[in-house]
Amino acid sequence: MSELPTIAIIGGTGAEGSGLAVRLAHAGHTVILGSRSAEKAATVAAELNQIAGGERIRGSANVAAAATASIVLLTVPFAGQMQTLREIAPQLAGKILVDVTVPLVPPKVNRVQLPAEGSCVAIAQRELGESVRVVSAFQNVSAHKLRKLDAKVECDVLVCADDPEARRTVMALIEAIGLRGINAGPLANSAAAEALTSVLIWINRTYKVPDAGIAITGLPRSEG
Repeated sequence: MSELPTIAIIGGTGAEGSGLAVRLAHAGHTVILGSRSAEKAATVAAELNQIAGGERIRGSANVAAAATASIVLLTVPFAGQMQTLREIAPQLAGKILVDVTVPLVPPKVNRVQLPAEGSCVAIAQRELGESVRVVSAFQNVSAHKLRKLDAKVECDVLVCADDPEARRTVMALIEAIGLRGINAGPLANSAAAEALTSVLIWINRTYKVPDAGIAITGLPRSEG
């Protein structure tokens, strides 16, 4: 069996990034947490290894993490998206970048505020150019459940990309960590997933629940 790809999670010390790190490491991947502080990344990696089991997670500075991995996840706040992308861009050529960015603009994060260009992840693809295969995913998944390996995450993951092979690769990763990836079409369709996050925040607050999600009905479990 071929070796599983090494995955870097830029912004990996945050809630979403650390949850994904636990799930991916538990599935057998080597995971590198990227942070502006390599020391902080190393500390969080040690904590996450206790949850995931084993020593598959390690910490590093952002640029070094992106350079080492073959697949890179970006899990930073919207305000830091472009600055972080420009920092790691030279390390992304030829790779898949999974951008989890949601255009939340405090204080009104429960109102949809998409960028004028339509989608912040599509903007990332234009910024990085054709040498990087950008995929949009994970915008609507509850972060706190990801870190709990015994928790069932009842949420489908919309996966958008202009590159069909990259989209399939990310959908396989999603299946490997116990979720269902849904082929949601080209990267422009990421606007729907990005907008849904604000809607879900509104639902969480209105109904006083922590983890409202989405599920696509009418599909067999094997549908991609």
